[in-house]
Amino acid sequence: MNLDDVQVNRYQCEVCGHVDAMTALEAFRAGWDYPPWIGKWGVVSPRLCPNCPTSSSAWWAIVWRGTDGLHERHMATINRILAETDEL
Repeated sequence: MNLDDVQVNRYQCEVCGHVDAMTALEAFRAGWDYPPWIGKWGVVSPRLCPNCPTSSSAWWAIVWRGTDGLHERHMATINRILAETDEL
């Protein structure tokens, strides 16, 4: 995979809310779970900083508990992901 090392994007952790601005290559090297190396744009998968567990993500909640009664935080993440384009 050829990750962009020029364009700076906004990365937001769905668990702790941490926001960082970096290139896709920098985010990958820092350990962020984000497309294109984890999941696909516009499809629910984790959007996490390197410090937060996957088990706190909206993706995990859907896989293990289903879609009924999702927390507001998870619904906000899902809506944000569904509004994504091919890039941040």
